Amino acid sequence: MSRIPVRGSLVALVTPFNEDGSVNFEKLGELIDFHLENETDALVILGTTGESSTMSHEEDNAVCEYTVKRVAGRIPVICGSGSNDTRTMLEKSLAFERLGADGLLIITPYYNKANEEGIYRHFATVADAVKIPCILYNVPGRTGCSISEANVARLSKHPNIIGIKEASGNISYAAKIARYLSDDFVMYSGNDDMIVPMLALGASGVISVLANVAPRETHRMVMDFLEGRVKESRDLQLKLLEVTNDLFIEVNPIPVKEALNLMGKDVGGYRLPLCPMTEAHRETLRRSMAAAGLI
Repeated sequence: MSRIPVRGSLVALVTPFNEDGSVNFEKLGELIDFHLENETDALVILGTTGESSTMSHEEDNAVCEYTVKRVAGRIPVICGSGSNDTRTMLEKSLAFERLGADGLLIITPYYNKANEEGIYRHFATVADAVKIPCILYNVPGRTGCSISEANVARLSKHPNIIGIKEASGNISYAAKIARYLSDDFVMYSGNDDMIVPMLALGASGVISVLANVAPRETHRMVMDFLEGRVKESRDLQLKLLEVTNDLFIEVNPIPVKEALNLMGKDVGGYRLPLCPMTEAHRETLRRSMAAAGLI
């Protein structure tokens, strides 16, 4: 991954599983090829959508190594190395760097939460230790804590922190931290229903769940906006809004895996505590995907 941050659609890739719950590497390869063929600008693996919270370190390393080899440098591979334990996040980050990852997605210390200085040191410890670029991940709905505006200001100056995935859903917060954006520190929308509003604030793209099922459309939505075709970008955001919302009708990644299965991608199921969605929700998702022309 270049020190110049990626622009466009960065897919938050699902991790496909076999019936016995093991990682399905054959399907993972097919998904990677699907994105390489459909204009996805980078792969973000082992994040929330990738169910990394239920995977072992050995599985994480295997997925990272496989993905890096399969992609073979054609687009950046960014690995989610986050943990609530700074030492564990550091160990994972160093492992992914050795395995060839182009960048890291690092998260706030969930459950522990920590104070202001602790959160700063949590991120700085990793950024100081690795040579590949790091992207902060702000998702307080998942972690129970947010990266304060003051800490964004401090961390944006770190030479090895190149951006933030902003997934709070709070447009006011996004506007406040937008003042720290530069050529060296960018923002990615972490919410697919807010891609265009975030781009209007200066975001460089999206780390997207939607891109799992609509990679070409998600790429186009971002690039249309960045290249001045604002109406086309807005129209595509609105056209896909219903299916975007239905991809979160239950907790992510349950709906997006179901959506991929409806598309014939056969990515398998989930690991507990996640389990299949209700029939009513499945039908709602099926209808909106059909209306969007995805199935």
